[in-house]
Amino acid sequence: MANTLFAAIDMGTNAFKLLIVQAHLPGKFIPLLTVREHVVLGRDSPSSTISTHSQNLSVKSLQNFNKLIQTHNVPLLHTRCVATSAVREAQNKAKFIHSIAETTGFKVDVLSGEEEARFSYLGALQFFPVFENLVLNIDIGGGSTEFAIGLRGKIEFCLSLKLGHVTLTQQNFGDEEAERASNMREYIRNVIKESGLIDKVKNIGFEIALGSSGTIRAIEKAVFKGYALDFADNEALLSECKRDWKFSIEELKSVVERLCKGGEGQKVRRDGFFKRRSESIVAGGILLDEIFDLLGIKEMLVSGYGLREGLIADSLAKVFDDGYDLNANARFRSILRLATRFNSKRITTSAAEIASIAREIFEGLRKYKELDNDGIYLTVDLDEKDLENLEAACLLHNIGLSTGKKGYHKKSYHIIMNGNHLRGYSAEEVKLIALLTRHHRKKLPKFNDASFNELKEAKQKFNVLCAIIRLSFVLHRNGYINYREMDFSHSHEGFKLVIGEERGPNHQPVVEQCVTDKFAVLKQELSVELKAPPFCSNE
Repeated sequence: MANTLFAAIDMGTNAFKLLIVQAHLPGKFIPLLTVREHVVLGRDSPSSTISTHSQNLSVKSLQNFNKLIQTHNVPLLHTRCVATSAVREAQNKAKFIHSIAETTGFKVDVLSGEEEARFSYLGALQFFPVFENLVLNIDIGGGSTEFAIGLRGKIEFCLSLKLGHVTLTQQNFGDEEAERASNMREYIRNVIKESGLIDKVKNIGFEIALGSSGTIRAIEKAVFKGYALDFADNEALLSECKRDWKFSIEELKSVVERLCKGGEGQKVRRDGFFKRRSESIVAGGILLDEIFDLLGIKEMLVSGYGLREGLIADSLAKVFDDGYDLNANARFRSILRLATRFNSKRITTSAAEIASIAREIFEGLRKYKELDNDGIYLTVDLDEKDLENLEAACLLHNIGLSTGKKGYHKKSYHIIMNGNHLRGYSAEEVKLIALLTRHHRKKLPKFNDASFNELKEAKQKFNVLCAIIRLSFVLHRNGYINYREMDFSHSHEGFKLVIGEERGPNHQPVVEQCVTDKFAVLKQELSVELKAPPFCSNE
């Protein structure tokens, strides 16, 4: 599996970020690990030199990233490390990059503004099915803002402006809140007008405006959570579950108006909601507000992906050449959007790990469909679409946790069934995915229930897929399985699951009985023709 693992590091102005993914052709990847380190190189921007303190923090963070990459066995050729505005503008960038190479082994590519704009656009394409649309992608970073107009993965125009939420926050625009906001707006307008951006965008045009940065995602979250309101209902998440990563100009202005209000009470509220980003979110909001007005944007889609995912897509295209399709599997991206909409990064990563375990079990079962009359382990045909539905259910099984742990599997079912979230899936496929999330834990399904009436051809497959997701959930919950060291074999005695495992104090496998019992329950209750594995360890 190691040759399908890829990593990307973004040494941004406001933070360092690591992404590790598992790729599946023709064009999807599952995030396995996302890490953010609070290294703010933008604090050094007034001097145009990266300080010794920031250099030390940078090296420490990158060494941590390197350990994680090695732990996941990501090949060196599949790892990209890039730097953006703060390093690009630093007078001592050559010395800084050399120091990183010496201490961490990473070769740092310092991106130009145009390259940064391109990768951000490619990242957004991995999140939204807008490949065929003329897209204006906007990425507000800590030290610069990138604009790109693209169609079918090709850039028509791109521009980078030295307008970032961190650097704008550090500039002296006055002492009073109102004065600072007014002067900041005037400065932003002048920079944009002098750049020629407005005429370029007007001449080329665009069908869809996309935002692909942490600042824009934070503003969308504020819209979604009702930050501009005097109070926010705790049930807003479910009542608003039909929202789909976007906001209007009116919603943006409501949030920015609230952000610009002075007073200690508003600062406490802002700090509590935006956390570390609160220091520069006012500047980010004002900047986006001015961009909307000057470029005539009425509504913006907000991508959960950005620069790092663009780097991954570019790496996959280079490694697999014609085998990788930038427009592949828009269905799968709708699953990822829904998963990341309702879950934190930690919970989404956990779901992705379960999906990886489920994929290995699925592939193992499919290898040994028919042996002879005494060795039939699987009596249904499983194809790639079944695997896609299984992975979708794994990634969405815990989205109900957004409203509490009790009965979350039932809530996951209702979120999937209500809201038209899964684009490109048939009604039967949506129902199958929802039922798999509903029955990944607790009570086993009763097939005479009315909820199964809509399943026709998929009803028999549900038995097997439900067995896989339940087993994958148990293995992951016990925490002993290294799914990258999972293998399968068979004999007339039964189906053998060979895994790396944790052993107890007496050197006995502590997870064996759990897995064996689970197979027995699944065989009896779901009528799935699986035999409990004669357990075998490779450790």
